[in-house]
Amino acid sequence: MSSDIDVPSGEVAHNGGARPAEAPARTSDRGAATRGALLAAARDVFCASGFAQAAVTDIVAKAGASVGSLYHHFNGKADLYLTLFEDFQGRQQERTREAINAVREAGETDPMRQFIAGAGAYLSGCLDQRDVARLFISGDGPPGFDRVMRQRLNKWARRNAALFHTPDGGVDEALVIVLTGAMAGAVSEISLLDDEDAARRLAEEIMGIVGTIRNPGTEQR
Repeated sequence: MSSDIDVPSGEVAHNGGARPAEAPARTSDRGAATRGALLAAARDVFCASGFAQAAVTDIVAKAGASVGSLYHHFNGKADLYLTLFEDFQGRQQERTREAINAVREAGETDPMRQFIAGAGAYLSGCLDQRDVARLFISGDGPPGFDRVMRQRLNKWARRNAALFHTPDGGVDEALVIVLTGAMAGAVSEISLLDDEDAARRLAEEIMGIVGTIRNPGTEQR
């Protein structure tokens, strides 16, 4: 009687049955590798050509994959772009979190100094991956991406607000808006500069200025 489970040649288990865990694991590994290759290729093609001019055929050729495999893992070119954006922002959020936690653990209690640490880490990530940061602020993205960017900025603003509170327990909204706007402008400017050294100097100068910002209404209390 034949088994209900097909066992590949040479892979019969010692108990005479199949090894059910091995083939799925290898398939999963291959799938993850293909997905990673497609994302890496998409990043290179998008950064070189922009979203609008990038072709799916160029992406799959660079990844050594097929068009079918791309649509198995993603809904299309826009999905690749948005996945790259979320991956980048996830790494940036982790950088920010680690930087703020580090200064807190060192005893820093001033919300502004904590913000400076987190914002500096965010800018550092943009400098380290300037081609990717530039891609997302270039204006050349899928339809509706500007809304995604605004939502992300608003989310970041809400996280910033958690650092700044008024004496009555409220949120210092004016200060949050000023700081968030300043950092959004900083990300745009340093990402667009072609000279990396100039971009790093500008980032340092911006953070130095941001560090002097205070809310007069709060400090007068």
